[in-house]
Amino acid sequence: MKILHTSDWHLGKRLDDFSRFDEQQAVMNEICEIADREQVDAVLVAGDLFDTFNPPTEAVDLFYKTLKKLTNNGKRPVIAIAGNHDSPDRIEAPDPLARECGIIFSGYPGTVVPPFSIESGLKILQSEEGFIEIGLPENPVPIRILLTPYANAIRFKTFLGEGNSEEELRNLLQRKWEQSATKYCDEKGINVLVSHLFLVEEGGEMPEEPDDEKPVLHVGGVQAVYTCNIPEQIQFTALGHLHRMHTPGRNAWYSGSPLSYSFAEAGQKKYILLAEIEPVKQAKVTPVELTSGKKLLRFRAEGVEAAIEWLQQNQNCLVELTVVTETFLTAAERKQLNAAHDGIIALIPEVKNMGKTETSQSKNVDPGKSMDVLFREYFQFAKSQEPNTEIMQLFTEILAEDE
Repeated sequence: MKILHTSDWHLGKRLDDFSRFDEQQAVMNEICEIADREQVDAVLVAGDLFDTFNPPTEAVDLFYKTLKKLTNNGKRPVIAIAGNHDSPDRIEAPDPLARECGIIFSGYPGTVVPPFSIESGLKILQSEEGFIEIGLPENPVPIRILLTPYANAIRFKTFLGEGNSEEELRNLLQRKWEQSATKYCDEKGINVLVSHLFLVEEGGEMPEEPDDEKPVLHVGGVQAVYTCNIPEQIQFTALGHLHRMHTPGRNAWYSGSPLSYSFAEAGQKKYILLAEIEPVKQAKVTPVELTSGKKLLRFRAEGVEAAIEWLQQNQNCLVELTVVTETFLTAAERKQLNAAHDGIIALIPEVKNMGKTETSQSKNVDPGKSMDVLFREYFQFAKSQEPNTEIMQLFTEILAEDE
């Protein structure tokens, strides 16, 4: 059996004010093309399907169209779970209709997928809380899947029934997985685990998490689940949450996000994973690089001319640009830089003689000047440009309220 593993689509996400929708459309098409070209038997999407609980309409449309393509007219099951950015209720809402297309949603760890079969021959053979067994139309070997979507502390404790400390919750989760694996995951099928959590090797180095992730990152507040908590019967674990493709061990894999979503991911290559699995044997995992998205690059230039030269040589990317200058960038220099590249997300001036500039500026402040004149001078000093009429009107309103 060949399984495609992807995660952390974050559909609807922007980079500051820069839309990524065109890139998201392109990379979703690329994933569908890989699934067809590689003739995969099943697709696992391990959470953070959207970027917010209430994604924009265009992101929702792209999501369902992508899943429909991935099902190959209902012959290929697509299993998608909720991540910490997703509303579990939103994920499960279209479930009855989705099942008719071969799409299976799990929003909560305790979700029970009702048994069903569709005309293509795809069917749910067995199901209970956090577990499904699927019969495929063109493969005699069933696939058994342990499902653990992201859950906050309350939902997680409800699912497990008890437990307060990190160790207790971790052990209870392991026990829950082992119960399902012992009951269903014998040597006659393919046995996998799909989850959206923070998995590490016990005692190993803690990987970095995405810069803009929500502060409550871990299942049930548990700081980490260990690879040793995965049942022995599991041949492949498909993980979501971390945006860099890697394995923490024990044939568990983060596929990573299909696009770079923050400059902490600058320079990263992005992948989906193909897992080829036979009964009893461990999965053979092959990363397939995704090429549709723009690269995120950081560059530090010595002066405006060097910055413009580099920008002209690196057009098809999104940029965080630091420019080292003797003084603050002027409005004309900023205009030159933006004209050289339409993908500058952040422009950071690094002023060499900052201390001298500040000292000189402070000596020139005339306490007899009016507040709006002082504000205008400060704005010009800080931003290297005059404040526009709207900003000055807003400042005047604030000043009036204060008085």
